Amino acid sequence: MKIVVAKEIEVGENRVALVPDAVARLVKQGLEVWVEAGAGEGSFFPDSAYEEAGAKIISDTGALWGEADVLVKVGPPKEREVNSLREGAVSIGFLNPLGDPFMVQQLANRGVTAFSMEMIPRTSRAQSMDALSSQAGVAGYKAVLLAAAASPKFFPMLTTAAGTIKPAKVFIIGAGVAGLQAIATARRLGAMVEAFDIRPAVKEEVQSLGAKFVEVQLNEETVAAGGYAKEISEASKQRTQETIGEHVRNADVVITTAQVPGRKAPRLVTEEMIDQMHPGSVIVDLAAEQGGNCAYTEAGKDVNHNGVMIICPINLPASMPVNASQMYSKNILTLLQYLIKDGQMQLNFEDDITGGTCVTHAGEIRNQRVRDALASSPQHSSVS
Repeated sequence: MKIVVAKEIEVGENRVALVPDAVARLVKQGLEVWVEAGAGEGSFFPDSAYEEAGAKIISDTGALWGEADVLVKVGPPKEREVNSLREGAVSIGFLNPLGDPFMVQQLANRGVTAFSMEMIPRTSRAQSMDALSSQAGVAGYKAVLLAAAASPKFFPMLTTAAGTIKPAKVFIIGAGVAGLQAIATARRLGAMVEAFDIRPAVKEEVQSLGAKFVEVQLNEETVAAGGYAKEISEASKQRTQETIGEHVRNADVVITTAQVPGRKAPRLVTEEMIDQMHPGSVIVDLAAEQGGNCAYTEAGKDVNHNGVMIICPINLPASMPVNASQMYSKNILTLLQYLIKDGQMQLNFEDDITGGTCVTHAGEIRNQRVRDALASSPQHSSVS
C-alpha cells in the first residue's frame, strides 16, 4: 500500500500531514510512503529527513497524486487536486465537509473514499486521533501570545521600586480545548483570568486551571453530540450577552473561541460592549474564519476600533508549524494504524470511528449532515 504525503498549496499553510518520525513508523510496518518534494519545508522538516525515515521523495505532483492508495493532507484538496486522484483512492485530512459540502460531492463523484478529520468522534477511544482538539490547543496558546504582544500592559502583577503594577484582566469566552489552553497560558503569564461557557459541565475544568467561571442560567440544552456547544435560541443568546457584557467591558484582554460546527459563529461581543471597553484593550477572535464572535471582526485583519485592537487571525495552528505538525501527524498516524490491517485498508462502517469519519465512499456521500448541507448550499442550488 502506497501512502502519499502531499505538499500544502494553500497560502499560509505551513503544516505537513506526516512528520518524518511518523513516516518511519509506517515504513517499519511494511508500508510504502511517498512524500512530495518540499512538503515539510514550511514546518522545518527537510526532504533529507524523510529519506532517512525511509520515504521516497517525488517531484512529479501528477504522478504522486495519481498513484496514491492513501493520500494525507492538512487542508482540503483543490478541485484540480481532486481530479488527480484515481478512483478508489483514499483521502484523509481536514475537509470542512459542513462548510464546503460541494467539494465533498466532488470527491464522491471521483470515487474517492474520503475521511474528514473534523468528524473524528469525541470519545476516549478516538482521543489520539482528535485533530480538531490537538490543533485547537495550538490556537488557544498562540491567541494568548498575540494578545500579550498587542497589549500595552503587563500580564503579571509586578512589584518594583516604582510601585506595584496590577495584573491584566483576561476574559476568555468558550471553554473548549482552545479556551482551556488559553486559560492555562494566560495564567502562566500571571494574568487574572475569568472564563465563560454555556456548558455548565466545564466549570470544574475552568476552576482547576485557576480561573473564575462566569455562569449563566439557560433553560435549554446547551451541549450537542460529541460535547460541542450547541446553537442556542435567540432568547438564550440575549441572556448570554447580558451576562458577559460587564466582564467584557472591564477586561484588558478578551479571547473568544465559541464555534458551532457547520454554522456561523455566534455573535457574543456586541458593538455596544466594544464601544465601552477602555482604549488599549485587546480582543482576539478565534472564530474569525466562521464570521467571528465579535462585532467589527474582519477575518485575517487587525482592526483598531476607537483604541480597542481586535485581532482576527485565521489558521493560527499554521503559525506554529513544528509542534502543530507533530501533533496532527500523531492524529493521522493513529487513524492510519487503526484503518490499515495487514497492509490493507479495512473499512467497517459499523464502527463509530470508521463510519463517523468517512464522508464519501463508492461514489456516495455517507454522512447525512453533509448531504443536508449540500442540499441547502447555494452552489448546489445553482448547479441543480
